[in-house]
Amino acid sequence: MRYPQAGMTQTSVRLHRWDEIALEKVTEMLSRKIVSGDREMMVQSYVKRGCLVPMHAHESEQMTYVLHGALKFLVGGEEITVREGEVLHIPAGIQHQAEALEDTFDLDVFSPLRLGWLSGGDSQVI
Repeated sequence: MRYPQAGMTQTSVRLHRWDEIALEKVTEMLSRKIVSGDREMMVQSYVKRGCLVPMHAHESEQMTYVLHGALKFLVGGEEITVREGEVLHIPAGIQHQAEALEDTFDLDVFSPLRLGWLSGGDSQVI
């Protein structure tokens, strides 16, 4: 069992329920739900087969856990296919793109936060 660290208050602990978070339609091919803390964020992504997230890089370290389906990444010139039950770690600042080989449901973790995604006005995929 984990105990709160010194200085942690009850008000800093938050419970999130995915089924109570609105689904954000980013494109016709991609939708997401976001949960954010102070220094990291989790994103449920629903990606339709054929969706291509173009080449990009960001200051956030990224972990992508495929819960259902398959994604083909191009990372640093290397093709990596990530299937159900697998996790891909992409270090901060590394150029990458992703293509959905099947309808895919994945969980992404980013640290630090992708602030542009939290503003509400930014509907960019990357």
